[in-house]
Amino acid sequence: MNEERDSRATSPADMPPAKSGRGYHHGDLRNGLLEAARAILEEESLAALTLRAVARKAGVSHAAPYRHFPNHEALLVELSIEGFDELREQLAEAAKASGTESDKIATIGAAYMRFVAARPALARLMFGGQLPNRDQFPALGLKADAIGQEIGAALHDSALGLAVWASVHGLAMLVLENVIDLGQRRSGLHVLPARSEIILRSLFATRGDD
Repeated sequence: MNEERDSRATSPADMPPAKSGRGYHHGDLRNGLLEAARAILEEESLAALTLRAVARKAGVSHAAPYRHFPNHEALLVELSIEGFDELREQLAEAAKASGTESDKIATIGAAYMRFVAARPALARLMFGGQLPNRDQFPALGLKADAIGQEIGAALHDSALGLAVWASVHGLAMLVLENVIDLGQRRSGLHVLPARSEIILRSLFATRGDD
């Protein structure tokens, strides 16, 4: 693909019909590409997630993704930002639950694990080494920071929030890399929220919970 093709605007005539039987309108091409990228990431692998593969799955021309994503890295950054927003929303919802401090920690931890269990490939992308130039994308850093801030605000203690985040995230990554077994090898990732609740309650139990 030469630079002329990469940079030119793709007209509707260039786009073959989508797999659903319709082409994407101008306004929803970007969302269609992101939808296709999410599906490839979770159903196949990060290695399979190329701009060409996204275009093919979305049913548009190979040049179409370049209208919204100048390169592969830009697409990965956008997916990660979406992931951080989704995770923060789930944590904020979990933080509304009442109970003792340990109850809140367990509920927040379970919500974090629920996200990881549902989006394992996305979680790896968000926090892994596939984005080596994070410092070039300030929004990405802000979205990541917001996770710790959300947990800290829920617990009214930023240091405790950071400790909880580090604990549940470390646990999640150990499971995803198959270093430890919390029952997922036999039963699947859906067991993680309940198992993490037990561990976090034990780790962060306080006398006030009795």
